[in-house]
Amino acid sequence: MYSITLVLLIIIGNKAIVAQQVDSVENERLTIHAQTTIVNQYKPAFTAKYSGDNSLVPQEESKTSITSTLYLGLRLWDGASVCMNPEIAGGSGLSEALGIAAATNGETFRIGNPAPQIYLARLYYNQIIALTSDRTSQQSDFNQLGGSVPAEYLSFTIGKISAADYFDDNRFSHDPRTQFLSWALMSNGAWDYPANTRGYTPSIVLEYVSPENELRYGFSLVPLTANGNEMNWDVFKAGSHTIEYTHRHRIGGQSGALRVLGFFTTATMGNYRQSLALAPVNPRIEDTRKNGNTKYGFGINVEQNVTADLGLFIRGSWNDGNSETWMFTEIDRSVSAGLSLSGLRWMRMNDNVGVAYVTSGISAPHREYLQAGGKGFMLGDGNLNYSWEHLVELYYSAELIENHLYFTGTYQFLVNPGYNIDRRGPVNVFSVRLHARM
Repeated sequence: MYSITLVLLIIIGNKAIVAQQVDSVENERLTIHAQTTIVNQYKPAFTAKYSGDNSLVPQEESKTSITSTLYLGLRLWDGASVCMNPEIAGGSGLSEALGIAAATNGETFRIGNPAPQIYLARLYYNQIIALTSDRTSQQSDFNQLGGSVPAEYLSFTIGKISAADYFDDNRFSHDPRTQFLSWALMSNGAWDYPANTRGYTPSIVLEYVSPENELRYGFSLVPLTANGNEMNWDVFKAGSHTIEYTHRHRIGGQSGALRVLGFFTTATMGNYRQSLALAPVNPRIEDTRKNGNTKYGFGINVEQNVTADLGLFIRGSWNDGNSETWMFTEIDRSVSAGLSLSGLRWMRMNDNVGVAYVTSGISAPHREYLQAGGKGFMLGDGNLNYSWEHLVELYYSAELIENHLYFTGTYQFLVNPGYNIDRRGPVNVFSVRLHARM
């Protein structure tokens, strides 16, 4: 694992000058970027009255994850481009990403084999249709060709994407490679966002973008099974619809944005209450899976600069919680808030410090199912003494090589993992992260 990482870091270093030259080219034809992120997490032992198959283990743990991504983009003609991202990922989260709703490392996946594997993360076509002759410039970046783009446009994207690239964005809390690590801080926790095990899915996304307002709609494939890699291509029986409105504004001269998101998913999901009716003790959600079951919900997402170097965010989300979680994490209600401060005040412009709090809950049917001994794909202690799960995260990110290498230290304080007072901990998680990019 580490030899692969070293090779990628060397490549990134050798390509840095080329990347800087490409960034300066207007309307570049080809873009090549890369990233490598390594996260190590350590958890001391904590006290728990009991544990189940899907519990966070109470013993001391140390786990490491790695992802490396190559970002290739090609301009076909004016407004048209295609992007491809081969990716390698390996390692695992604490307790194999089980037992915590707001899982502590957004760079890990729920997979059985921790060995590094190469796969195609993204491959998609994008077409922009200008609605004005006014243009704005954009820098070359990950899946972004340097040059000029219309200030107002329509956009059409089709292919394999990450839905989180288009929806529920937030300038201060969205990227676990550079910002907060917790799953419930990188997106609205109750948005069961469409994805395979690794976070990608074939989709169609339609966008309207102007300087102040944005409107997006996406239709995405969903897995054949919960947390699965094989997608259901029967779009008349299964799929996920996402719609989001964004309004950009200025308050006191500082920029901000408000986003409102809604989603509706149809899949072969099981139903919590039906599974309890079949087996009041140790119910199996799998026994009630059938075509046509649905899940719907919404999210609100606010970002706002308070000063030039201090920003805040607030998120809140809810879903109906009748059918099982199918793709993201076992959260049916979530509220989060935090602050992000750049290092401008201590002459470290590209350093960043952040602190955030997230609390997560589940619906009554979901709660009763877990209390009876049922298991989801992330949670299942064998019993449940219910309370909301709480997580506080604090991080400092330091730039080591300008624009290319960053080191982050993170502390997370967790109470009631998996919503269980009987396993309340508290749990302390200490993390270090190395992120290289070109």
